[in-house]
Amino acid sequence: MDSAQGGKAYGLLKSQQEDRLNSINEAFLSDPQYAEEEDLSSKLEMFKKKYMEFDLNDKGEIDIMGLKRMLEKLGMAKTHRELKKMMSEVVGGTSKETISYNDFLNMMLGKRNAILKLILMFEGMGKEQESKDVGPPGRKTFSDLP
Repeated sequence: MDSAQGGKAYGLLKSQQEDRLNSINEAFLSDPQYAEEEDLSSKLEMFKKKYMEFDLNDKGEIDIMGLKRMLEKLGMAKTHRELKKMMSEVVGGTSKETISYNDFLNMMLGKRNAILKLILMFEGMGKEQESKDVGPPGRKTFSDLP
């Protein structure tokens, strides 16, 4: 049975999770390996938000179902086998069942072009270039027809 504090407990869980991810971001910011990375702090902030959005088990890791929902939300549904392949790409070929935030950052900032990294970068670029028309489409006339 749900407690009346469910919302508060969830909020606390998310804020603890964000603190944990922030401390990992701090470690990356002070890592000499990423000293040359342009806009590192804003990238890390963006990666943190994306990671938290898809950490659906709220354990600080993205599991295969989280990955599946992430890709479905981006309009790129994958088979279970493709998801497993993507996960092993991100975690470096180990048979781990989840993607940790460190794995996620190493993928996004690393030189390897994992499929998931390409999808997320493509999705980010698409959002920047997409200027949505607000309101209904304009009226068409017969002269508009081919």
